[in-house]
Amino acid sequence: MARVAIEYCTQCRWLLRASWMAQELLSTFATDLDEVALLPGSGGIFRITVDGEQIWERKTDGGFPEIAVLKQRVRDRVAPDRDLGHADRRD
Repeated sequence: MARVAIEYCTQCRWLLRASWMAQELLSTFATDLDEVALLPGSGGIFRITVDGEQIWERKTDGGFPEIAVLKQRVRDRVAPDRDLGHADRRD
């Protein structure tokens, strides 16, 4: 089972965004995730890791991830054979 950590900036008030992403990941990967942690930070941080490996960083990746992209990156690490349905389709 994997651990996802979402570190968010409290000064920027990104808790709601971080918690929504956590909810989406827990709903999609209910049997593959052991934990989704919300980690308060500062200085404009918005970083997502899976088992300590960074999969998204706001400054490096250019903003916030689309939820489909985030799910694909998490899936690639925790359940590579899983089909995400519409989130995998590029229309």
